[in-house]
Amino acid sequence: MITLTGAPVLHTARLTLRVPAMRDWEAFAAFLTSDRASYVGGPVTRERAWRAFGHLVGHWALRGYGMFAVAQKGVDAAVGMAGPWFPESWPEQEIAWSIWAPEAEGKGYAFEAAQAACAHAFGALGWATGVSYIDPDNARSITLARRLGAVLEPGAAYPGDDPMLVFRHPRPEARA
Repeated sequence: MITLTGAPVLHTARLTLRVPAMRDWEAFAAFLTSDRASYVGGPVTRERAWRAFGHLVGHWALRGYGMFAVAQKGVDAAVGMAGPWFPESWPEQEIAWSIWAPEAEGKGYAFEAAQAACAHAFGALGWATGVSYIDPDNARSITLARRLGAVLEPGAAYPGDDPMLVFRHPRPEARA
């Protein structure tokens, strides 16, 4: 098996954010094939989940950055993902997140991981701006975006044909 070398590992008070690896596949597949993935295009078949997982890992190789697998410190199993994301056809660079494990919801992990992802995107990656594309019915992600200081930007372009809300993230110095 090939591993990506030189990829950053981010640490927060409670979490480790690292490049997704094969050990994350089953947790990712369980999420994406369930109704819990309804706001991110799911549920899908395991075959489509496998392609999406390959997309996550391939993004790192092609762009040099991507979504991090999010695990509790000292635990190898990922409970979700968060990070900078910019697939082909996306109008803008995105900060995205999802919590895969139902038992990990409501603990602030998505906020903590997304904060670290924003700091990484604006800092190490040098992004001047970033957005989050959120399904209009995804109240939890809308609340999280606002908690991160992101502001709804009506009329902004978004990927795909289904309606999306676009939340613009402030640069870290703007939040200080």
